[in-house]
Parts: sequence; C-alpha cells; structure tokens
Amino acid sequence: MTEDPARAPLTAKELARQAEAKKLANEQALASWNLSTLDIPAKGFECSRKASPEELARIAQVLGLVSISSLGADYRIHGLAGGGWRLTGSISAAVVQSCVVSLEPVPSQVKDVFAVEFWRDLDEPEGGEDKAVLGGADVEPLEGDTIPAGRIVFETLSGGLDPFPRKEGAAFEWQDEAAEKSENANPFSILARLKDKS
Repeated sequence: MTEDPARAPLTAKELARQAEAKKLANEQALASWNLSTLDIPAKGFECSRKASPEELARIAQVLGLVSISSLGADYRIHGLAGGGWRLTGSISAAVVQSCVVSLEPVPSQVKDVFAVEFWRDLDEPEGGEDKAVLGGADVEPLEGDTIPAGRIVFETLSGGLDPFPRKEGAAFEWQDEAAEKSENANPFSILARLKDKS
C-alpha cells in the first residue's frame, strides 16, 4: 500500500522552515514598532502606540482572527548595567475569534503585560547567575542594534488569546450514526419502542 504523500510527516528541515516563516510573520506584523538602541536616550524611551488599520488587518490574517478592531501598547525601554536592554509594557486589544463549536463570532478583550531583557552575550551572565532568574523577565539575544518591540507586542497578544473560544450557550452535539443504525436494526430495541407506544 502506497503512503499518501499529503499525509507524510514533515521532515526536520520542513519544520524548521515553517518555524522560520512563522517567526518572520511575527516580526513583520508590527515591524515599524521596533527601535534601534542607537536612538534610545540615556534616560530611556517611553512610548504609547496604536496599531494602524493596515497593521490590524495583517495581525488578523496571521493569527486567524475574524477581526481585530484595536491594539494599543504602552512600553518603556531602558539600558541595563553590563550592556543589556530591558523592555517592559502592557497591551490592550479588542478581538473577534471564531467559536470552536459553532464558528460564530466571539468578541473579547485581551489585556496582558510583558517584560523582556536583551543581551548581546547570554553565555557569560554577570555574577554567574542566570539573568532571567535575577531579573524576573524573559531573556533574548540582541540581534544587531534592534529592540523588536513590535514582535514582543505581537507575541504577547498571540499568547493572550483564548485557545478555545466558545460562544456562550454553544454545545457540541455528537451522534454516533453507526450505533444508531445498529440499534434500529436490533429486534429487541424495535419491540421496546413498540411497547412504549402501546
């Protein structure tokens, strides 16, 4: 029997390609929100941003949302001793997802916070301790001179979505057709139904 190539398991190379494509989509969704460390003043950088209609449309497409009417974020970036950078902030968004049962639209509000540190060298943390443990924040390598604020906001939104949105009152009704046919063909079940009618 020949295996259906459409159902063949993905190779490690294909999985890596998919992961890279997903990361690229995450980075491009709010790419204009990123900031170069060269543009961050000594006292730090604070910002309040709202996604444009074009950015909202791109986010809805990438995340498979019915729609997203608003996305705003307040965040701050400041330098750390040792050459690192810390990004902290919060997001608020109004989204509409599809009910996993009825596929009807399910509106919801997403609110979450984030804290990420970026370091050029993660192999030699100061004091011999893990920076993530000491700082209480996620830690990522700093690639070039760019703080990917847009990607962090996007991933925070993605992580805050309900993985199984369900419209209030929606219930999954499943019926075993094979069992029903078997019951209908059973003479005892037929006699039972005739008895109930008499």
